[in-house]
This record gives sequence, structure tokens and C-alpha cells, in this order.
Amino acid sequence: MAEIEIDGAPADPARLAALGLLNYGHFTTMRAESGRVRGLTLHLDRLVRDCRTLFAVALDRAAVRQRVRAVLPADGAPVIVRVTVYDPALGLERPAAPAEPALLVTTRPAAAAEPAPLRVRTVVHRRELPEVKHVGLFGLVHQRRQAQLAGYDDALLVDPEGRVAEGATWNVGFLDEDKLVWPQGPSLPGTTEALLSGAYRGPQSREPLSAAELGRFGAAFAVNAGVGIRPLAAVDGTVLDPFHPVLAELRAAYLGIAPEAV
Repeated sequence: MAEIEIDGAPADPARLAALGLLNYGHFTTMRAESGRVRGLTLHLDRLVRDCRTLFAVALDRAAVRQRVRAVLPADGAPVIVRVTVYDPALGLERPAAPAEPALLVTTRPAAAAEPAPLRVRTVVHRRELPEVKHVGLFGLVHQRRQAQLAGYDDALLVDPEGRVAEGATWNVGFLDEDKLVWPQGPSLPGTTEALLSGAYRGPQSREPLSAAELGRFGAAFAVNAGVGIRPLAAVDGTVLDPFHPVLAELRAAYLGIAPEAV
């Protein structure tokens, strides 16, 4: 069952409505199991960094951990936890007023099955303030919807010159045999990308990648905290191998990262 609270209390409709009406804030999403989160420190770092960027406020890391700890299932069942930071009192007329951010914490059951490989299409789109995981998801959801209406599963964002940036709600990596290549471009610094980059012992680089040259790669994958590593079956008309042997190495490297106690 999904849970939702604001600053440790059941979500008040009036305070919750402020987020929907103004749509100004930031968040992080993490997978928790048995009271532990892989990459917890990186998630907290993100919240602190983005809170300073959007609200000029120093977020209390201990308070975030306390609120997350309070909503975790007693039986240790895996859940997806989202922590959203926003100010219920912030108004459209004066968003520069001194902020007092609140913590909106939600949980939902984590998917048990490994998701199927994605077929994605490239779209020219750039998120506003791409370095911040903000709540402005309209453009991303719209691009995902349009991709699905066209017969794909999701959208891969590229710049006007066709250089790959990121997925709609995920980072992307490519495999040239055993070499892991991350695209170089304006994108969200992903927690799962950072963890995997540090755990993989094979060669890797960060390069500007044109969507037109993706045929030189044998495989590609999406990464985020909710699903870990998810293979791509195709990008536009380029077919990729969702069973590439190095993908299993990447999964093993990622799962070998010790999760941190909340």
C-alpha cells in the first residue's frame, strides 16, 4: 500500500495542493529493502545540493533519514521511496520569499519482476535546469507519452545537433565490446550511474555521442535507482543486444555495492 506524509504527519490536502499548483521543488527516488538503500549518501547529497540551488536553504540530512526510516515497512519489504522537498507556503507572486521547505515522503511497492528491454526513440528535448532533479516533469512525461503513442516504450533525449543526453527519467550507457561509454552532455547526475561507474572494473569513458553513430555499439542500457540496469532493445532503427554478456557483469557489479542503513 502506498504511504504519503508531510514532515512526519499524514498529508494535509491544503499543503499537498501547493505542490500541484506551483510545481516548484525537487526530489530523489530510491529503492529501500530491509531498512537499507544502495547509494543513500548520494541521494542525500543530491537533496542537499538541490535544496541549496532552488531554495538557498541548508537541508537537514538527519531529518531526511528520520523521515525515510519512519515510512519503511516493518517487514523489510522492498519499496520505492520518494522524498520531495518543497515549500507549501511559497506563492506564485513572490517565489523569492524566504523559503521553509517541507519534506513530502511517499512509498510504493517496488516491482518484483525484472522489466523487459526498452525500445526507445530519440527526441530533441532538454530539461529545464538539467543538473537538478526538479518536479517539473511535464516535458518528460509528454515526450514519453508521444513515444508510446508512436509504438515505442520511452524517449531518449538529444540536443539540436543530435547528441545524446539522457533518457526521460533515466541515464543511459553504451557498450563497445567491454568498454562502457557514457554520453557527454547536459543531463542529471544520476546516483545509479555514479555507483555503477565506480563499481565496474572494465574500461570506460565519457564522450560526446551522436545518435547517428549508435550502431557502433553492441548494447545499451538505462539506469535509475528504481530498476537498476535495464537493457535497451533498440534506439530508433538501431537494434541492440539486450543479452550482451557485459550487461550481466554490470548487474553483478551494481548488486555487489553494499547498501547503506537508513
